[in-house]
Amino acid sequence: MKKNGFLFQMKKGILDENPVLVQLLGMCPTLALTTQVSNAIGMGLAATVVLICSNLLISLLRHIIPKQVRIAAFIVIISGFVTAVELLMKAYLFELYQSLGIFLSLIVVNCIILARAEAYASKNKPLPSAVDGLASGLGFTFALIIMAVVREVLGSGTILGYDITFGVFEPAMMIAQPAGAFITLGMIIAVVQKIKNRSSDKERHERLVKAEPKRREEVK
Repeated sequence: MKKNGFLFQMKKGILDENPVLVQLLGMCPTLALTTQVSNAIGMGLAATVVLICSNLLISLLRHIIPKQVRIAAFIVIISGFVTAVELLMKAYLFELYQSLGIFLSLIVVNCIILARAEAYASKNKPLPSAVDGLASGLGFTFALIIMAVVREVLGSGTILGYDITFGVFEPAMMIAQPAGAFITLGMIIAVVQKIKNRSSDKERHERLVKAEPKRREEVK
């Protein structure tokens, strides 16, 4: 897979360096808005749009913005796109707008967006920066949806508002509570880290197997 290519960046943003499950950024909306899958999708897509647009514009202006005021400039740019997204959702997706509440406005100070602006968009060309924003946004959305599916199914017995208990099990209300958010996130992060460690161990084993014949030749 070509480094800095489209697939490489997508894999990096969604899996290898997932902003929530690996870097532990954006915890506030992750914990607060994942009681329902619809809220998770709405917040994830809103943040993705802001990430793509802000990364693109910051990259275009990277040689113009003075380093001394770059953070302030980034926040102004991000807030402009957040306001646009907020107004569009208020006009066309009012119920979702009400469900997201203040957390929609707080996208302005979301660590993920500011981190990508500072670490990537301000140092790279527009197209790769836009792809980086897309990858990070999809990674954020992916993490939110996983959290929301677990919490909505186990905590409310529904998925996207539809009852799926069929009288078979009783929802565990605690999972839908704030404490349940921390427990669910911790369990998901533990599973992700276990998978990553197994993958790393497998790659290390393959390298050792490949290097073994060469080592034996050197010993001889």
